[in-house]
Amino acid sequence: MAKLPIIEYPNAVLLKKAEKIKDPLDKKVQKLIGDMLETMKIANGLGLAAPQVGKSTRLCVIEDQGETYILLNPKITSLSRKKVVMEEGCLSFPGDFFSISRPEKVQVRYLDKEGKKTKLKAVGLLAHALQHEIDHLDGILFITRVKKK
Repeated sequence: MAKLPIIEYPNAVLLKKAEKIKDPLDKKVQKLIGDMLETMKIANGLGLAAPQVGKSTRLCVIEDQGETYILLNPKITSLSRKKVVMEEGCLSFPGDFFSISRPEKVQVRYLDKEGKKTKLKAVGLLAHALQHEIDHLDGILFITRVKKK
């Protein structure tokens, strides 16, 4: 595993919709997963999306309460109406934190690192992290979600 350089805003790769992963078991995909986990841990991040390391591919990793989530081709399938505001940071915006309102609960479908179809229901911090990282895969940055005061 290797630490990858984290791409910072305003790099164009962060604003591009990422490509679907065709073969989750491809050696390059599996290596990228390991490198991203290593990079996220070294950077003390909660999550990391492939575009943040210069790869326009639909892959993100999240670590929450000791649990590691590896999501290939994730898609949000359900959002709660109730929203909560949480402070969010982003490894592509070092040192910047903003209060972001997002749905409190989310359901996501994705492929796990073995390529198995998986479903995840999340609430609270994990729900926010999932939405933040999937936004990255769609070329959406958290600064666009900041409410103007």
